[in-house]
Amino acid sequence: MTPYSSARDEFKGTEGVFLDANENPFNEPYNRYPDPLQRGVKEQLAQLKGVSTDQIFLGNGSDEAIDLLIRAFCEPHVDNIISISPSYGMYQVSAEVNAVDFVKVPLNTNFALDVAAIKKAVDANTRLIMLCSPNNPTANSLEASEMLSLTNDFTGLVVVDEAYIDFSLQPSLVRELKNYKNLVILQTFSKAWGLAGLRLGIAFASGEIINVLNKIKYPYNVNVMTQKLAQEALKDSKGKEGWVKEIILQRKQLVEALSVLKITLKIYPSDANFILLKVADAKRIYEYLITKKIIIRDRSKVAMCEGCLRITIGNKNENKLLYDALVAYDKASTL
Repeated sequence: MTPYSSARDEFKGTEGVFLDANENPFNEPYNRYPDPLQRGVKEQLAQLKGVSTDQIFLGNGSDEAIDLLIRAFCEPHVDNIISISPSYGMYQVSAEVNAVDFVKVPLNTNFALDVAAIKKAVDANTRLIMLCSPNNPTANSLEASEMLSLTNDFTGLVVVDEAYIDFSLQPSLVRELKNYKNLVILQTFSKAWGLAGLRLGIAFASGEIINVLNKIKYPYNVNVMTQKLAQEALKDSKGKEGWVKEIILQRKQLVEALSVLKITLKIYPSDANFILLKVADAKRIYEYLITKKIIIRDRSKVAMCEGCLRITIGNKNENKLLYDALVAYDKASTL
């Protein structure tokens, strides 16, 4: 297909007399359409991640990249996607919106990949395998060698969502892109970079795959302010690393504090900026915390997460408020 093209696709400068896009000549700089290919952001990202700019797609959150991958590579009412369960719910939502069958393969009891089961589920119409590592809501990293094994043995695309990779000791699979042409890595500015409000997601893949996504995306999918603030953030990667270290420290301290409470049945190992906590009567605790204006996620109805709450790691003060509220509940529940 021929993508929509504007004069800004051909002209790469930032200064000039712009009479091509029927813009208002007043109220600079917001009167101008944004760079449709986000070149400035991509140049900084490429340097930081060790890839080329033509291996990067930027979208309105990772959800846009997920949707575009399904639209580009799956035939509605014919093809299917395989994913793991439990995992991030938007994979299934995007598949259903695009009328593509979604097949869930349960994780093992320790939340590890069941590689044999995934390979068995693949059929002639499977186009994508979608994985999340570290996984949401289980918080654990999937084994890199197992994910690459699937990539090796599958003719479609393996999409690995690394939204939480900064909080894990396991390195990103971005370094493997040169070895696997059917590998797509999703990352985001929402978590470690602290820019969830900007809605900026990243897809790393071969130039051929990125070219397809650029063909079908909306022309100006990332706005001027998002591009500007992302570039400012990328200049301070040390600041981001400082936040990551503090969140990991707070995660460790919160796990230690919650582990001694009577309501705590299990705290699963976490490589993310949240923990999965198994408790006695999850729904009741969730509703109790709402009365204290503390909002967490009740995951007790999710497969394999029965009785579990998902708790984001906040700052030191927020974590103390959560802990104090649970201590009070813990004491009251034993009276």
